[in-house]
Amino acid sequence: MTEYIVETSKLTKMYGDFTAVNELDLEVEKGEIFGFLGPNGAGKTTTVLMLMGLSVPTSGTAVVGGFDIVEQSREVRTVASILPEYSSLYGDLTAFDNLDYIGQLNDMPREERENRIHELLEVVDMSEWADSKYESFSRGMKQRVGIASTMMKNPKIVFLDEPTLGLDPIGTLDIRKLILSLRKEQGLTVVMTSHLLHEVQMTCDRIGILNRGKLVLKETMRNLNQTMTGGEDRRVEFRLTEVTPDLIRDLESLEGVKSVTKNGESLYVYNGAESDAEVSRTITRHGSTILLMKPKEYTLEEIFMKYYREAN
Repeated sequence: MTEYIVETSKLTKMYGDFTAVNELDLEVEKGEIFGFLGPNGAGKTTTVLMLMGLSVPTSGTAVVGGFDIVEQSREVRTVASILPEYSSLYGDLTAFDNLDYIGQLNDMPREERENRIHELLEVVDMSEWADSKYESFSRGMKQRVGIASTMMKNPKIVFLDEPTLGLDPIGTLDIRKLILSLRKEQGLTVVMTSHLLHEVQMTCDRIGILNRGKLVLKETMRNLNQTMTGGEDRRVEFRLTEVTPDLIRDLESLEGVKSVTKNGESLYVYNGAESDAEVSRTITRHGSTILLMKPKEYTLEEIFMKYYREAN
């Protein structure tokens, strides 16, 4: 049975006449990495602030870790942590002292918090800089300390707002590996917001696309690809030793094949999965060898633009 750590029902936030989040219905499974994708102003950060109990919804309900975000907002913050887009850590304090301060705010005994600090600095690969001031760190190092800060109270779920924004490729890869390892090794649930399409695609189990406060899509990448291609039909790329007009004509005549297109060295066959075997046999019968057979996978950017346009 699926266990949800976040459940919302018609969650709405309005500022005057402006609707920032519009009747959001969402479930986040325990232990998954869920990505909120959308342009600036789509409602991603507003949603996270409500789920943390830091902003009161105009209407609707939400439960995080078993606690109501309005009636039990303090309890929500005992099981959930947030890393905002712009760090709230103190530049003139060391990495150790920043984490120690957070531990004190959460009423952790001294020995417990010191052990936890050393453990987390090792997890995020910052032990060497424990006594260095936060302001001296690169953005990637700051993000690693920031993620450590969200873990101080052993949360069940963390909300990461644009965690790789402004990082170079190496820093981005480091943060991605860290997020994935926290889920794998500590069973952490992660909800991350981003407008970086590739990063969400590389990191998240499922995505939700927000547009003007409305959740216009919530799916896994596999199901999204099927949706984009119209169910089981999809475009398959072939690389063959030889492509002749007779081969193309015979492929086009097969039942289940909708179209055949040659582009450079590649042959693209748009067909249903049930016709794969007959396509392969036809190629072989024409004396050609299959060097590559690869179904086209749609990028998150293509998917995002499709649903973004449909929602406007």
